[in-house]
Amino acid sequence: MKFLIIASHPVSIVKFRGELIKAINNSGYEIHIAAPEFEQYPALLEQLSLLGYTVHNIPMQRTGTNPAVDAKTFLALYRLMKAIKPDYMLGYTIKPVIYGLLAAKMARVPHRFALITGLGYAFQGADEQGYKKSNIQKIMHKLYSVALASTHKVFFQNPDDEALFKSMSIIQPTASSTIVNGSGVDLSEYSVQPFPVSDDKPLPKFLLIARLLGDKGVREYAQAARLIKAKYPQAQFDLVGPIDSNPSAISQNELDSWLEEELFNYWGKVRDVRPAIAASSIYVLPSYREGTPRTVLEAMAMGRPIITTDAPGCRETVINGYNGYLVPVKTVNELAAAMERYIVTPQLIVQMGAASRQLVEDKFDVHAVNRTMLKEMDIL
Repeated sequence: MKFLIIASHPVSIVKFRGELIKAINNSGYEIHIAAPEFEQYPALLEQLSLLGYTVHNIPMQRTGTNPAVDAKTFLALYRLMKAIKPDYMLGYTIKPVIYGLLAAKMARVPHRFALITGLGYAFQGADEQGYKKSNIQKIMHKLYSVALASTHKVFFQNPDDEALFKSMSIIQPTASSTIVNGSGVDLSEYSVQPFPVSDDKPLPKFLLIARLLGDKGVREYAQAARLIKAKYPQAQFDLVGPIDSNPSAISQNELDSWLEEELFNYWGKVRDVRPAIAASSIYVLPSYREGTPRTVLEAMAMGRPIITTDAPGCRETVINGYNGYLVPVKTVNELAAAMERYIVTPQLIVQMGAASRQLVEDKFDVHAVNRTMLKEMDIL
């Protein structure tokens, strides 16, 4: 039996789906992985090869909307499926879901699945009053609708995304769908770390890890940092993540202006987020919407309290006042007020950090998440 997984970015395969693929492989399935630009990651290619997986390089632009390029992606996936004849396919992120499912239906792959890990630009503003779709959004929603009509099950990472897809008729109310607790996190890989301290108290050191996009709340983070540093000069802020090509990306000039203002210490893009989390005391993600944010789960597993938004996906990770605080989307003052609570009452850092670890153990263990997916795909 062959299982094909389709991704839009090679690095995500091991980082976000590694344990899931391993569980499928251990259930007796031959693993095939399709993604673009593998040639840029020779160490990853070697790692996947040593695990016994077969890798297929396909043409795909992760963020582009060129129909000619997307047609090449669809044709490449169709030809691949006709050649290897997978019994199962799973696509995650927008283009692998849409073009993977359409190709799988045409190639008559018997078992077809989609994992919706977040909605991104295609659904930006969908929850707001007076929402009007752009032409690109209209096209993407229609493609989603056609593709998902051919799936045997759609996995969502939070109930809000599932409800939105049904309310917009992207999937039918009777469609087979399941909610899973994000991608999960391997608790053995993320252990609780001591807090940085000053005068025997946890140092108020905040951290955001994200691609530098407006809808990740990076601007709100910068503005809140400005407010807090004016009042509490001892507070520190770190930012981790690369500049992105997404339409909502932060420009290099805007980032440079923040750095000149010394609002935060910028780590850039990192391969391993654990040193940055260990160097922090409080994790912040002011995102407008997520599937279930992986960086929040990683910070929770390392015993960090959380500040995030009361937004789809984000709200799933925090019990307000227990392991962190939820703030409204796009609200700088409320974000800064939540930060200030940890500065004024530093014992909350320790208390809520321990609660974060407990919550991630109870709800977000990657092996429990994967068991759910395998059962729903009739692999277990």
